[in-house]
Amino acid sequence: MSSCLTVINTRLPPRDGGPSGTNRSNGLPTMPNPLKRFRSSSCNYTGLKPGVNENAFRKTLSFALVLLTLCLGAAAFAAQTDDTEYEARAVDYINTYLAAHPLQGTALGLHEYDGKITDYSRLSLDAELHRLRRFDDVLAKFDPAKLSPRQSIDLRILQAAVKKDLFEMQDMSIFERNPMVYAGAADVNVYIKRNFAPLDDRVRSLAAIESQIPNILIAARTNLNETLPKPFVELAIQIARGSADFLKKDLVAAVSGVKDEQVRVAFQEANRKAASALNDYAAWLEREKLPKASLDFALGEEKFRRFLAQTELVDLPPEKILEIGMAQLKAEQDAFAEAAKKIDPNKPPIEVFKQIQSEHPTPEKLIPDTAKDLDNIRKYVLNRHLVSIPSDVRTKVKETPQYLRATSFASMDTPGPFEKRANEAYYYVTPTEHDWPEKQKQEWLTAFNYYTSDITSIHEAYPGHYVQFLHLNASPASRVEKIFGSYAFIEGWAHYCEKMMLDEGFGSSTSSSPSEDDMKRAAKYRMAQADEALLRLCRLCVSIKMHTQNMSLDEATKFFQDNCYYEEKPARQEAIRGTFDPGYLNYTLGKLQILKLRDDYKAQQGDDFSLQKFHNELLNHGMPPIRLLRKIMLEDQSKWDQVL
Repeated sequence: MSSCLTVINTRLPPRDGGPSGTNRSNGLPTMPNPLKRFRSSSCNYTGLKPGVNENAFRKTLSFALVLLTLCLGAAAFAAQTDDTEYEARAVDYINTYLAAHPLQGTALGLHEYDGKITDYSRLSLDAELHRLRRFDDVLAKFDPAKLSPRQSIDLRILQAAVKKDLFEMQDMSIFERNPMVYAGAADVNVYIKRNFAPLDDRVRSLAAIESQIPNILIAARTNLNETLPKPFVELAIQIARGSADFLKKDLVAAVSGVKDEQVRVAFQEANRKAASALNDYAAWLEREKLPKASLDFALGEEKFRRFLAQTELVDLPPEKILEIGMAQLKAEQDAFAEAAKKIDPNKPPIEVFKQIQSEHPTPEKLIPDTAKDLDNIRKYVLNRHLVSIPSDVRTKVKETPQYLRATSFASMDTPGPFEKRANEAYYYVTPTEHDWPEKQKQEWLTAFNYYTSDITSIHEAYPGHYVQFLHLNASPASRVEKIFGSYAFIEGWAHYCEKMMLDEGFGSSTSSSPSEDDMKRAAKYRMAQADEALLRLCRLCVSIKMHTQNMSLDEATKFFQDNCYYEEKPARQEAIRGTFDPGYLNYTLGKLQILKLRDDYKAQQGDDFSLQKFHNELLNHGMPPIRLLRKIMLEDQSKWDQVL
């Protein structure tokens, strides 16, 4: 898993003012003994029939057992040979993957990739497509049944990762249709948000990377199609200009402590040229691409279904998933309204929620209050035995760095799984700015009302993404499992935790006779949690409708307004995201899959079921597609494909 920096969307406009079923042993799943069935039938010898020569029988039986042992040994050797061959191919893939995506290598904590950036030339992109196709063919030749159980799962994870990249290149044509890919190529945050090397060394790497930005943007002009989707062009223009502004201001400020004058001069020159190239790219898009842009962004039903089947192993018709999503949306809306009645039966639910949003800390108390509440949430998780937290290292609550504030409300920043130096974890909260008018400060703080803030902390830290990260590091996960993760599992887990915590009593009174204030407080938490769920449910529905049912951008905007009660501007932003990120349905899709797995696991375990054991087992296998966790945790093979 890469460094986990998750941007949380809010109702607010931008700040411009305006990842016992199966036990583990030595890192391997314990599978049924291959001799168990044999011992219970064929070899369950209880006596000899009359007339049988006992010595001859014993010799025959001994010979048969020797032969069986040799056969089983040969089978084990064959499996070991297949495992060795697979492991070699996996190493080959990882090495070539990171060579093609060096910024990802740095983010993972593999610093031999520092100072390098992806080559976006046509020749390089063609080579990358050839590499992906070659490995797709190589991996397809392995028979999962001939691999050890652990490697069989590892293979499926790697295949899903390859299929995902292939889908983006072949079916989404991201390098030909999405100008945002190039506008975002200058994302060098990893070099300044973590002190994994002395500043001068990191700035030297930054200069080397920035010196390549102009070439990347020249390649963009060659690679991009004549006509592009309008939402992609509009966002690419914003991203390019925002990146240029970041390079000129925030990046310069962040590296101001560099001591080596030669490094400083090289950085300044590369930085100036990179920022200028980004602004030129934005102007080119505005002049050459925006006037002729189209609204043709949909994948279509066949591609959308293949996208889910290949990347998340969810092989269901999109309309079936949509049907489930719409039913869940209605149920969550009803829960939102029912909770509102407990608070004030005389007001519409959205007015009640606005009232809740007014209950927030002052600007000065935002960080200390968040830290105090986060500690209480952590204690609740431990005291209720909801999931193990395999480290005493606490995440530190800090103000979001200035250069990230324009796009982040709250985020969890964990080091890469291979990081050995800068291994601190930060929970960033974006404060108000001192020069904001009082009205703007109050509007911003509504998103940090005490109830939504706790739900966000649950999602980001305990028991959400931070606990997820700690389990990944503590588990016997392979390199494949640490590098490649499922969108649905990673975000589905964090989103699942929001509701799970409330179901387990968080925010509710422990008294058998709660007071009216206690009941209202619990209802406020339920509204805050439902508010987050409504957004993610709308994403699922809109993703499917836009990409398979010709829903327009305007219709998608109205869907967010009508169904999760967003104002027009943030509703539009959510709709636009769906045009280029069809996978944003995975927050809900992952949550629903985890709930289904929990129900099936609970039925399997019966009286032995423990929520903590379920969560620990769930988090003990990396962050694979949830369909693979069903295979690991459920004994009944007929249930493995029943993901929803």
